[in-house]
Amino acid sequence: MSVTQAILRPSSVAVVGASSDPAKLTGRPIAYLQRHGYAGRIYPINPRYETIGELKCYADARDLPEAPDLGLVLVSAERVIESVRQLAAAGTRAAIVLASGFGEAGEEGRARQAALREAAGDMRILGPNTIGLVNLTDRIALTASGAMEMDTFHDGRIALVSQSGGILGSLLSRAMGRGIGFSKLIATGNEADLGVADFLDALADDEATSVVALYLETIRDVAAFRAAALRVARAGKRIVAYKVGRSESGANSAVSHTGALAGADEVYDALFDQLGIIRAQTFADLLDIPAALASGRSLKGRRVAIVTSTGGAATIVADNLGLSGLETPAPDPETAGKLLALNLREAVLDRNPIDVTLAGLRPDLFRSILGILAESPSYDAIVVVAGSSSIAQPDVVARPVLDSLGLTDKPIMAYVSPDAPGIVRHLNVSGIPAYAAPESCASALVGMLPRAVRSVDGDAVSAPVDCSGLEAGSLNEAASKALYSRFGVPVTKEVAAATPQEAARAAAEFGGPVVIKILSAEILHKSEVGGVAIGVAPGDVEARCEAMLETVRRHSDARIDGFLVQELVRGGVELILGFNRDPQLGSYILLGAGGVTTELYQDVSLKLLPVDRHEANEMIDGLKCSPLLKGFRGAPLADTEALADTILSFARMVETLDERLMEAEINPVFVLPKGQGVRAGDGLVVLG
Repeated sequence: MSVTQAILRPSSVAVVGASSDPAKLTGRPIAYLQRHGYAGRIYPINPRYETIGELKCYADARDLPEAPDLGLVLVSAERVIESVRQLAAAGTRAAIVLASGFGEAGEEGRARQAALREAAGDMRILGPNTIGLVNLTDRIALTASGAMEMDTFHDGRIALVSQSGGILGSLLSRAMGRGIGFSKLIATGNEADLGVADFLDALADDEATSVVALYLETIRDVAAFRAAALRVARAGKRIVAYKVGRSESGANSAVSHTGALAGADEVYDALFDQLGIIRAQTFADLLDIPAALASGRSLKGRRVAIVTSTGGAATIVADNLGLSGLETPAPDPETAGKLLALNLREAVLDRNPIDVTLAGLRPDLFRSILGILAESPSYDAIVVVAGSSSIAQPDVVARPVLDSLGLTDKPIMAYVSPDAPGIVRHLNVSGIPAYAAPESCASALVGMLPRAVRSVDGDAVSAPVDCSGLEAGSLNEAASKALYSRFGVPVTKEVAAATPQEAARAAAEFGGPVVIKILSAEILHKSEVGGVAIGVAPGDVEARCEAMLETVRRHSDARIDGFLVQELVRGGVELILGFNRDPQLGSYILLGAGGVTTELYQDVSLKLLPVDRHEANEMIDGLKCSPLLKGFRGAPLADTEALADTILSFARMVETLDERLMEAEINPVFVLPKGQGVRAGDGLVVLG
């Protein structure tokens, strides 16, 4: 038995600090274990008692008749370390530590948490600062949470892993009120040892679990989390995550636009997307989406039939489905013909929503309508609206819907329009996902769309690139673009010149107007100090360089390396391609609307490294400005294939330089018409 299995299914439990009073927090765990049917051996530990109920009580772990699988530690923070040390010495495999006052409590608490981990030795720890866990599948309540005061619980296919004990209790009570069942509930607390990834890994093998819901405050070990999430996905199970801290700003980069364009939350989006994890946008989603997924059904398309006896409620559902990108088409002629053949004069059956009016009170007719829709090629899912008339007769809706589940593998769910929690609960217990909010129906259906788990191996790379000889610090534009070129990033034709006269001679070779830029490793945003001139005629280059030098020196005392004479690129779409590193999740690249308006529009898509071609194309398609690349209003098609190549080349550079790379950005990347490629128009690199 693995350690996590010993925690989830212990055959024996020592309860350290147990009280004989079940009304006290320290008295609850034994009471809960006994009340909810734990079949294993319970060993109370408290030197003040000889017995607790019918159980023999022990002075400390050294007196136990056997090494328990698990120790549930209820004593205060000051006494935890010695209790854990005794459990470890007794051969206990794992301990759950409920006490607070550890890593969450400042420097002193962090020192205490380190001492706790040391005292545990080889014994594993869940917590501290946790409310414990509940295995509803096997009726094992290892917690002091008051949520366990309920007499009965519904077990189900959803496992919850939460970094907050309070959220565990909150979701358990909400779920029980709605008739939604859980398999396991685990609060990981401070994660001094065991964390979210450990339990994700265990749940991948749990036959009672088909969906995992996560409440996350942070991810402490990204590599372990990634590996565990992939194991869950490969086991055919879905993960829904609610990540708090969405308003956090990311660790802003010192010099590049890229650091200002993406905060930490967007990087979590990228991680979840890579792993096929559904992100719960609201706290309600963390229960609503898993409840739908636990049905074992998936949404194979976006077309939804709405069946209702109340028009207003159906319109609200249709509106929310549309806002979520789902469709509510009218029935195809064959389906409409079958519905109309039912000859229900009071019903509107050839439109969507399909208004059954009084027919909804006749289970036989309701069953026939649902059967026709279940077989219809027009629809991928069905939402049934339960109106006020169902309050007195919940089975009028539940029985026909339940019967129709056997006719199709399409998702079928219910929206309960009146304030009728009893009906919601009745439907959920009957196996029909039911919701009291129309928004929940939309979120649940979107969550049932299939999601690919991306390969994280990246594309195959060519021969290694020599990056020796690079000095630390900021590179000027010419040196930055020379580095990009080593990795196959196409750059503009350009010549570096030390003086205005050299710049003029170089410009004469271009045969037309050119771009003039000040060249300096210390000036990273040249346009802000007057260091860029576009469309300069070759005969005007010398004078323009002299004027530019004077302007730049008025605004900056940076060292000037000279001038960059660059080809004038016309007719391209300007994008930005950049790199940043999240302190927790790692390196990512970002593609966005480029040029001087980059930060104004905030139109970006990003991916964590490594990136493959599929993900590069997703980045392109994910931009709001992507229509500009695809012939918007008669414009020529842009060379998106060359852009994808450039993204991959840039990503390869980032991976190769690894920790040496502090900043890297191309702004703009000119994406030229199809067949003409792309050009890196400007660039910066900062090396550590």
